[in-house]
Amino acid sequence: MLNYDFTAACIIPTGIGASIGGFAGDASAYINLLAGVCPVITNPNSVNAAIFSGVNENILYTEGFAIDSLFKGELALRPSRHNKIGVLFDSAIPQKVLNVHINTLNAVKTTYGMNIAEYEITGKEVGVEFSISESGISTGRLNNPQTLVKSAQNLINKGTEAIAAICYFETPENDKNYALNCGVDPVGGVEAIISHLLAREFKIPVAHAPAFGETELLISSEIVDKRAAAEYITPTFLPCILKGLYNAPKLIDADKVREGDIIIDMIKALVMPYDCLGGLPVFAAIERNIPVIAVEENRTVLDVTAESLGIQDKVIKVKNYLEAAGLLLAMKNGIYF
Repeated sequence: MLNYDFTAACIIPTGIGASIGGFAGDASAYINLLAGVCPVITNPNSVNAAIFSGVNENILYTEGFAIDSLFKGELALRPSRHNKIGVLFDSAIPQKVLNVHINTLNAVKTTYGMNIAEYEITGKEVGVEFSISESGISTGRLNNPQTLVKSAQNLINKGTEAIAAICYFETPENDKNYALNCGVDPVGGVEAIISHLLAREFKIPVAHAPAFGETELLISSEIVDKRAAAEYITPTFLPCILKGLYNAPKLIDADKVREGDIIIDMIKALVMPYDCLGGLPVFAAIERNIPVIAVEENRTVLDVTAESLGIQDKVIKVKNYLEAAGLLLAMKNGIYF
């Protein structure tokens, strides 16, 4: 049984053009490096890689709303194995594309023996819209969020413990720029909105994968940036979120914590990209005297540094994730002051 008394969190927010973790599972090797030192809580996009997954038994695959709630002390994480997964499909997905996703679902279930019990199709189209904001980050909206909530409730009524949501997206206009390392992942921001909505409503693990039109069923033969390559050799991104959710920790209200649950007091460090330090976990960590480690090699389209926030005396800067791993090891062994 793993010991979670010294646990770290490594967050790479989605849709902000992170040079590491802003593509398709390209942060997996770095998260695994940290997880070699101690258990690591990370958000799904850091290790999601379409048909591949960077998760291992020392990685706690946790959606962003749940991470925020953990740092606020409102939720705890309960390590879990073999969650019963329900799959939620947007009714806007074209039939041929849906068929490919159902075949993928069945292939994953058959190959790995996962407990994927049910799938549900929303009663109405979700109506996903997405764009790149003036600040350069990915954003968007849902025109009919309640159809997701209603269908998710149906899955939970059938015993679902984690939800994989697949919503329909129009093919991004700037998709080629993303593929060639010239832009932000255009769908990442609204994907976070979808997962936050369901995790907040039901307090269960959630992850999202996009589905595109029939033309996207064809696999590209063009060479793309290696960090995005996983997304260009498959017509569906479903396998990685199923792999992550299968062993994702359960979300537990703070007043229902029991022995073995991971609470905020067990988080001993927070690792972040160098220039996106404006999120709730950073300020919650500082308030609780949890060391914040900013990794200089990981840059985003933001410019929210320790210096710009006036918290440079509260943040430890390291050059790369290897240094971050070394620092975690020193902290774990009580030799860093």
